[in-house]
Amino acid sequence: MTQTYEDFSKYGKEFADTGLKSFASVSKGAQAIAVEATDYSKKSFENGSAFFEKLFSAKSFENAVEIQTDYVKQSYESLVAEATKIGDLYAELAKETYKPFESLVAKAK
Repeated sequence: MTQTYEDFSKYGKEFADTGLKSFASVSKGAQAIAVEATDYSKKSFENGSAFFEKLFSAKSFENAVEIQTDYVKQSYESLVAEATKIGDLYAELAKETYKPFESLVAKAK
């Protein structure tokens, strides 16, 4: 009976420690994602401002269309790159969050 209680207590402590490690990983990963999203928003705003400055200084309709086309292409490429980067950060977050529990899962098998 005492051994069972000690085992249960030990596993409970391990699970709590693992949960804290996992929470630290979640916190760190969420912070990295927030920083990345903030940086992207800032860059996007700056690019949009620069685009409107160029657009208002266009000399002809054709030049305005060219400026707009370049901006849309650049914005799309930037969005795809950022979405990929954010996706990678989420995947890394999932791996890091699960990593502390791997040893507990292995012991349970």
